[in-house]
Amino acid sequence: MRRNVLLFLLSLFVGAATPAFAADTPANMPQVGQVAPDFRLQDQNGHWHTPADHKGRWLVMYFYPKDFTVGCTTQVCTFRDDIAKLRKAGADVVGVSLDNVKSHQEFAEKYHVPFPLLSDADSKVASTYGVLTSHGDMHYAKRTTFLIDPNGKIAKVYTDVDPEKNSSQVLADLGTLKASS
Repeated sequence: MRRNVLLFLLSLFVGAATPAFAADTPANMPQVGQVAPDFRLQDQNGHWHTPADHKGRWLVMYFYPKDFTVGCTTQVCTFRDDIAKLRKAGADVVGVSLDNVKSHQEFAEKYHVPFPLLSDADSKVASTYGVLTSHGDMHYAKRTTFLIDPNGKIAKVYTDVDPEKNSSQVLADLGTLKASS
């Protein structure tokens, strides 16, 4: 297990210096104004989630590569720390990766995550959202965030995500988008 994590981290660092071979191109990502693709995924507690669960509220749906890695831990903790502000702004948050439910459960417990971490173990949702990528035999969701409006449409897509700043970017954009609607 430890060897796999080290190999994964190494592939991410090497991947930063070389072009990634993506299963889906950014052109396949849902675009601003389009209805967000449907999904049905299980969270760290075994509960199922769909977009309909968030109808009438903003949804921050962020994809991340792997539980317990440095960038992913930073990102989940910044969303955790900002959850009260995000909820006050009318937004729900879900994190999505290809990790299984058990991994999400351990990750959520260790870092006290107060929102759903959804398991896309079969990679279908990551593929539908155009974020499935790979390096060698390792497949993962590229770090990408979708801000979905209360009507279920894509309001903003963040493709060059800084794990430390993503939550504050979303908060700022939520304020701007809500003011303009």
